[in-house]
Amino acid sequence: MDLWLIGELAITGALVGLMYALVAVGIVLVYKTSSVANFAQGAIAMTGSYVAWAFATLMGAPLWVAIPLALVTMFGLGFVIERAVLRHMVGQPIIMIIMVTFGMEIFLRGMMPGFFGVAVKRLDLGIPQAPMFLGEMLINRAYLIGGITSAVLIVGTIVLFNSRAGIIMRAVSDDQGASWSVGIRVERAIAIAWGLAAGTATAAGILWGSTQGVDWSLSLLLMKALAIAILGGLDSIPGVLLAGVIVGVCESLATGIVDPLVGGGTRDIVASLIILMTLLVRPYGLFGREQIERV
Repeated sequence: MDLWLIGELAITGALVGLMYALVAVGIVLVYKTSSVANFAQGAIAMTGSYVAWAFATLMGAPLWVAIPLALVTMFGLGFVIERAVLRHMVGQPIIMIIMVTFGMEIFLRGMMPGFFGVAVKRLDLGIPQAPMFLGEMLINRAYLIGGITSAVLIVGTIVLFNSRAGIIMRAVSDDQGASWSVGIRVERAIAIAWGLAAGTATAAGILWGSTQGVDWSLSLLLMKALAIAILGGLDSIPGVLLAGVIVGVCESLATGIVDPLVGGGTRDIVASLIILMTLLVRPYGLFGREQIERV
């Protein structure tokens, strides 16, 4: 196997993995503040890309206006989802809350194509299409810009969690009762986490929409994001960075090396295998906190 080809597959996979990781950040944000697994994140990313496309195409807004409008709109949607839906599930079994988020995933996945049409929508961010070479390796410019942008946004999220607002959200994650006792508005912190999760999903949806078009298939990013969130640790944002690179590289190498041997299809099972192996070998992920309950 040509080393240049392996290097190209690894670099491409790492960049794609970082774009997956931006979706996974939202899953971690919600879990860190409310201990709820957010199964609606894939459809929220898809919805955000549709909203950005609608602002840019249907309303004629320039991209530098359409993208911030989409981010603000989706932050508001995440806030509303928590207030209007999930807050009413307080006290219910955790499986019921998870099913509600999964129900939102199915609802949004059907509603957005039904409203805007099933045809693939073009979302052009102005990224040059000319090939870029690193030695003999061909690097996709869209993946390069998308991966770098995703990494910057993830690092920004890490910085946010070390700020005063982040400390409040971490306190809510550690002990909601104690947070209430010191005057922290727990519901507001959780709603903000949902808003931020929707915002990061929208950014990822826009990046992916610019590379493959905007349609219902963007909701399938959920499986990749879940694999990254579980591998990195459901309560670790830094773990998302490393896990994203690992998942992306594994997926790319499987596609480039294993597919020709077996006839294709390995890309679709890499994320599932990573989820299964992580849960069997290290249930709390690479950087997740192991919680030991004593009775």
